[in-house]
Amino acid sequence: MIGLKPVYGLGLFFVRDTGLVEQVVIFDYYDELGEYKSIVEDPEKLENEKSMLAINMQHFLDQENVRLNNEFTYPKVVDVEIGFRGDYKHPYIAFFIVFQGVLRKGLNVYEDRYEPETTEYDYRVYWFFPSRARVIRADLDVPYSLLDRGRILSFCVKTGTFLRGYERIEFELY
Repeated sequence: MIGLKPVYGLGLFFVRDTGLVEQVVIFDYYDELGEYKSIVEDPEKLENEKSMLAINMQHFLDQENVRLNNEFTYPKVVDVEIGFRGDYKHPYIAFFIVFQGVLRKGLNVYEDRYEPETTEYDYRVYWFFPSRARVIRADLDVPYSLLDRGRILSFCVKTGTFLRGYERIEFELY
C-alpha cells in the first residue's frame, strides 16, 4: 500500500510444554491516506487483503530455516487480523503463527536463520517459556533481558540495527 508506513512491531512467542510454539506478531502503521479504512469497510476487500497478507507473510516464513533441537520445523500463518489504534490513520496487522517441535528435559535449542537485514522500525519481542523452563543464553545481535526467574526473554531492536540473520535461544526444561 502506497500510504502505509511501518512504525513499530511487537512479537509475542509462547512456547508450550508440548513443543507447540504460538506467535502473535503485530505491526503498527501510519496510514496517511486512510487506505485501510476503506478496506475494512468492505467485507470482500477485507478478506482479500487478509488473504494477501497471510500469503506474503508465509512467503517470508518459508524462506527461514527454523530448528528446534536440531529438527526442522515450519512456521505457518493460521490467521490475520486488521485493526486500528485510536483512529483510522493508525492501523495494525496481527499475524497468528504456529509451529511444532519436540522439547526434552534438559537443554533445548531454538535456532532461526533468515536473510540478513537492517531494521526499518523499532520492535520488541517477548518469548514466554513453560513454567518449568529457564533461558540459559541467547544470541540475538541485541542485548536481552530475562524476567520471571529466566522464564521470559525480552529484547528490543531499534531502527537501523543490522541483524546478521541468525538467532539462537538455549533454554533448560526441568
